[in-house]
Amino acid sequence: MRRRWFLAGGVAAASCRRRRGAGFPGYAFVANEDGQAVAVVDLTAFAVARHIRLAGSPAAVIAHPTRHAVYALTPDNGAVHELSSSSLSFVRKLVCCSSAVSIRLSGEDLWVLSREPRQLIRVGAGELRVLGRIPLPDDPGDFDLSRDGVLAAISFGGGKFVAAADLVSGRLRWRAPLEGEPGTVRFQSDARNVLAADTGKRRLSILQAATGRVVTHLPLAVRPERFCFKPDGGQLFITGEGMDAVVVVYPYQTQVAETMLAGRAPAAMAASASPGYLFVANPTVGNVTIVDIETHRVIAVAPSGAEPGFITITPDNQYALVLNRRSGDMAVIRVATITAKRTKSAALFTMIPVGSKPVCAAVQP
Repeated sequence: MRRRWFLAGGVAAASCRRRRGAGFPGYAFVANEDGQAVAVVDLTAFAVARHIRLAGSPAAVIAHPTRHAVYALTPDNGAVHELSSSSLSFVRKLVCCSSAVSIRLSGEDLWVLSREPRQLIRVGAGELRVLGRIPLPDDPGDFDLSRDGVLAAISFGGGKFVAAADLVSGRLRWRAPLEGEPGTVRFQSDARNVLAADTGKRRLSILQAATGRVVTHLPLAVRPERFCFKPDGGQLFITGEGMDAVVVVYPYQTQVAETMLAGRAPAAMAASASPGYLFVANPTVGNVTIVDIETHRVIAVAPSGAEPGFITITPDNQYALVLNRRSGDMAVIRVATITAKRTKSAALFTMIPVGSKPVCAAVQP
């Protein structure tokens, strides 16, 4: 009788938890680097539906916007793994290089930044085969693709320069030297400028996308390590070593707007569109700082888990999903419950164990 009472109580509690939010009709595919697997989280039940084993340690996952397909990159062996989001299973893989850095999707093409050999590799997402290779002059660090799929911006930290590759002709269009060490690179939302982190000089370098000419260098209070854009592209948020703060840049005005305090050693970020919140991970203390994007004020702090290192927002802007690298779980924050309080505390919706060292996630309806 006592056991049945506990079971009934557990079912009732679970039912109550489900009624607090409708969930999101889709899945979160979570790359577990140490677990060499992708955990598939059902976002209606808020539970792991399946673990998909891979031959390698995934560091990135991308969800295709129109196909029932998710692509996972295992950098150490240069392989792209295709997973089915309908059957929640492994489909096939392609080894396109010996060592990869990162992966991005543009239209029907996957682009893999390869360190060995030094190339930018075009992979057809449908047939999963190599369609082209663009040779690179040095060891690449990061890259981004313009929205029109014409250009790639690539940083070369050791060579101290940023370059643009023409994805149509397969050639480098320009090279721009930087005094420090370039790191993260991103296109401005209209693709007119390239925003390059100069980590050595602690500044943001803004370059013309068409020519590589320097527009300006913006000094920063932190070492620029992580970028996050407001969904409309009008603000860029930067975190890194140097201050317990987030630097706010207005890219279209090419100016630093503000440096705002945002918890202890702020790191990974994600922004919701409506309401406009910036979620900032604080790995050293295991929580997430939530900032109102319009006022640039901290409105709440939510506990997460041990070493939050990645955040993504569901497409309906209802949930923030926080991956905790050390505790191996996903903290779920329901956006609608966040309110400005005197205590500045926000509750978690739920916690989901996902695997060993989760580092990245992609959501697909």
